[in-house]
Amino acid sequence: MTTATALMADVTGKKGCVEEPYNKEFGSCHVAEEILYRDRKGKKVKGARFQKSYSILWNILLITAGAFVFSVGVKAIVVGKGFITGGVSGVGLLAFYTSGKLSPGIWYLIINLPLFAVGWALVSRRFFLYSLYGMAVSSLFMDVISFTIPVHDPFLAVLAGGAVVGAGAGITLHSLGSLGGNDIIAILMNQKYNVRMGTYFFAFNLVLFAFSFGLFDVDIVLYSLAMSFVATQVINHVLTMFNQRKMVIVISDRWAAMAKDINRKLQRGATFLEGEGTYSGRQRKLILTVVHNYQLKRLEELVFARDTEAFMITENTFNVFGKGFSRRKIY
Repeated sequence: MTTATALMADVTGKKGCVEEPYNKEFGSCHVAEEILYRDRKGKKVKGARFQKSYSILWNILLITAGAFVFSVGVKAIVVGKGFITGGVSGVGLLAFYTSGKLSPGIWYLIINLPLFAVGWALVSRRFFLYSLYGMAVSSLFMDVISFTIPVHDPFLAVLAGGAVVGAGAGITLHSLGSLGGNDIIAILMNQKYNVRMGTYFFAFNLVLFAFSFGLFDVDIVLYSLAMSFVATQVINHVLTMFNQRKMVIVISDRWAAMAKDINRKLQRGATFLEGEGTYSGRQRKLILTVVHNYQLKRLEELVFARDTEAFMITENTFNVFGKGFSRRKIY
């Protein structure tokens, strides 16, 4: 039996509970995770939800789309304003200016070789192959894209370039690969030490641009640094915008009916916590549940429709992994 079908509730009666006991009070298998509904013949019925899988096609689609958006930002905005690109390409350009030997492209390739070796050895072969594809398709888009976006004001170009480049990088980093270069180290730092990728990119570029002051115009360096800051904020937002959920604690005497509404109407799980009031000394059950952002108002309506005196606490979460929510990413 697969993981997706291991938890199910019989919508017609007491049978069908596989890993959780039948709960007479709720009329279903009472589980903390999202419930997967099936009928007696095992046929899926309306309301069943499935998690997105990291298939090869999905990864290639994300990498291709991210590479295209990233390339548009670089070729159509950044290059036209003469801003300095960060990351490995910026290091290659800095090495070219300081040494006067080889070309920026050759330096980029030389620096990338050990980074890809690190990706192969310390992340995974799958990540290495996806990243190799990402670097190849981004290079192709860089050569193919010939149009420019006419942003005349340098400050607006900083905002536009940073937003587009950051969005492209963020889309790619949602996959199991990258665009190569500094992305490999960023993913490794995130996996090993939980360093946010956007934060790492900005810290790296801050050091890089510090060494660029003697080689480039000061205004260009400062504009480039500001663009890097915008890009890192967009990357962090794109990477977390689909993972943030709301954790809710409800305190009410109508806890049983509310939990039943959460299970049946929101199709979400809930957990009971034992609580005791410090003033009244009364013992009661608290409801702990996690919902998607768009379900929060619906949950609020369900709670206060049952009890206008209910106490509802809502807290932002950074990541929620498990059935019905995000899958833990394994490169």
